[in-house]
Amino acid sequence: MALHKILKIVAILLSVAGVIFLGMIFSSGDEVVQATGEGVDGYLFVAYITLALVLLFVIIFVLKGLFEGNLKRTLLSVGAFLVIVLISYMLADGTQMEMREGEILSESGSKWVGTGLNVFYILAVLAIGSMVFSGVKKVTK
Repeated sequence: MALHKILKIVAILLSVAGVIFLGMIFSSGDEVVQATGEGVDGYLFVAYITLALVLLFVIIFVLKGLFEGNLKRTLLSVGAFLVIVLISYMLADGTQMEMREGEILSESGSKWVGTGLNVFYILAVLAIGSMVFSGVKKVTK
């Protein structure tokens, strides 16, 4: 319970600091902020602290859940995901191409972009398939 109270106080302090820095940005005016960036540094600092805290707690609770749960099942899931990434990498086309800004996207970069898209498509099909399967299974009961 003490951790909950501490986190609540930290959240309130970060919120108040964010509101103060936002007020400073608003009071400076658009032209001053665009020209000098006055007040933005503090606002970004609060955002970075918030992001770091969120990432820290996500990592802590994910690791806690890993060690409290069924480790074999977790490792099987991670392995299945890695197999999907490997299959997607093999299916991806790695051709060098020119981007809109005139820069060149390397073959490796193109291959990893294709891999990411293929992983997304495969996981989306699996998710939709599992929802349809569970719906059909529930209806046939």
